[in-house]
Amino acid sequence: MDQAHREVLRKQRLYLSNQILVSDTIVQFLYQENILTASHVEEIESQNTSKRKTLSLLDVLPTRGPRAFDLFMESLLQDFSWVRDSLLQQLEAQPAATGPGSEDDVPEAVLGRVPSDRELSRLASRLGAEWDSLLLHLGLSAGALYRCRADHPLSAHGRALAGLVRWRQSGGRAATVGRLLEGLRAAEVHPSVLREVLQ
Repeated sequence: MDQAHREVLRKQRLYLSNQILVSDTIVQFLYQENILTASHVEEIESQNTSKRKTLSLLDVLPTRGPRAFDLFMESLLQDFSWVRDSLLQQLEAQPAATGPGSEDDVPEAVLGRVPSDRELSRLASRLGAEWDSLLLHLGLSAGALYRCRADHPLSAHGRALAGLVRWRQSGGRAATVGRLLEGLRAAEVHPSVLREVLQ
């Protein structure tokens, strides 16, 4: 997702949470279009109020790739066209972004270094259900993933972080930011997630 789109969603969080009901059609449309996974839908629907469901969706959307914003806007067309119009106005009012393709450009020096504890923790907090897919792509065994789940049964962040730390320990100097970026792409997590983590 473009930086400008992320910015609009961040600035309009409270407005969106008060204006739209995501349960009826929006979540199902985004699931149908492969923006949300089944576990995303389950997580959103498990929230106990409409407002929390919308906020949960807004937490997930920026991590779902370049099509996420446009399809979210499309999902608003039928029942929430005034909200869509408001977001488009906000987008037009923003200063121009740095340009296409810039969001996953990571400097060469950064790609070759091993990520810090802080960076791994920030990444773990941004990963949803893709955490296990990412770690499998990074070479962690199914047994190691099981151990992460068993050690952190109630914390998605804890499971993801434990797996990332285990990957870094087993990979040594080869466990670089560049390798992490490859894993994110293979797990179909948009590379902009890593860029946010590194800022």
